[in-house]
Amino acid sequence: MPNTFFITTPIYYVNDVPHIGHAYTSIACDFIARYKRMSGVETIFLTGTDEHGQKIQKAAEKNNISPLDLCNKNSKKFNDLTKILNLSNDDFIRTTEERHKVGAKTLWKKLLASGDVYLGNYEGWYSINDETFYNEKDLIKQSDSSFKTITGGPVEWIKEESYFFRLSKYADRLIEYYKNNPDFILPQSRKNEVISFVKGGLKDLSISRNTFDWGIQVPDDEKHVMYVWLDALSSYPNSLGYITDDKPELKKYWENATHIVGKDILRHHAVYWPAFLMSANLILPKRIFAHGWWTNEGNKISKSLGNVIDPVEIIKDYGLDQIRYFLLREITFGSDGDFSLTALKSRINADLSNDLGNLCQRSLTMISKHCDSIIPD
Repeated sequence: MPNTFFITTPIYYVNDVPHIGHAYTSIACDFIARYKRMSGVETIFLTGTDEHGQKIQKAAEKNNISPLDLCNKNSKKFNDLTKILNLSNDDFIRTTEERHKVGAKTLWKKLLASGDVYLGNYEGWYSINDETFYNEKDLIKQSDSSFKTITGGPVEWIKEESYFFRLSKYADRLIEYYKNNPDFILPQSRKNEVISFVKGGLKDLSISRNTFDWGIQVPDDEKHVMYVWLDALSSYPNSLGYITDDKPELKKYWENATHIVGKDILRHHAVYWPAFLMSANLILPKRIFAHGWWTNEGNKISKSLGNVIDPVEIIKDYGLDQIRYFLLREITFGSDGDFSLTALKSRINADLSNDLGNLCQRSLTMISKHCDSIIPD
């Protein structure tokens, strides 16, 4: 088994403040990272923030501040959360950092050199909320004939000049890779969804935008900024200096990389990302694990419903270790789960206070009574 391990959370989007879903992913990664280190494996744990794209620019305009000011403000909240959650992350990367920009542009040049990038015109559905292009068959038609994404967000029809990546070229190669690496995508149910999507036919992917300017400029064509997902995904190896090879001593970690992501962004990580890396002749991550979503008292969590769960407030009321335990104990990792204060209190009382508390109390009493308060060899 390799003696190095690299684990990442998604690079969190900073158009808004952190919520319980961000905390859940981060705590899960922290749990795995700590276990690996205790097992003697050299481990690097990365988290960070994704700070480019149209959604950021629109959010900044709405607040009458610059995109960078908005990013600085919200990225700090995500960084502060790493301390509040007592995460053991080794690095926190921002996509507005120079080390990331250099790596993202290097990746673009590798894709261009491979012959997989060409200039064309994009026309189709786009979700600003998800910063994602959609085929109509993947959208949900509403009663008024409009369309929404599976997460309930709106889409708009856009038409603009764009650079494209020859994603269609990699369909067979991706299927072959999934077959030869059965643990590349987990859990199995999510893997099946990805395989079905790829077998359904891949279209070439638009990888630049030219109707806004908050992003990393395309090398040698300043009219375009890089598609936010191509930009953001490269942050993982950029944190190690792998794409630019300016930190060769860290390359060994990328060779055993695991991405933990929410199921809503699995396609970007399990289809687009490996295709980009194949095109650039770079090593692929070893595993991509997609966890489920949380509901709140049985209801979908959304700002419009006013039921977004603030992890900081929950921790203030119930304690950090209690929250960490509950999130990892309440559901099977990979499944959806329901967050309720009733369930939280039940876990604290039954599992921690009663079971673990009684075990500790009885054990310590016995050690004190029979062993002079010293644990025998």
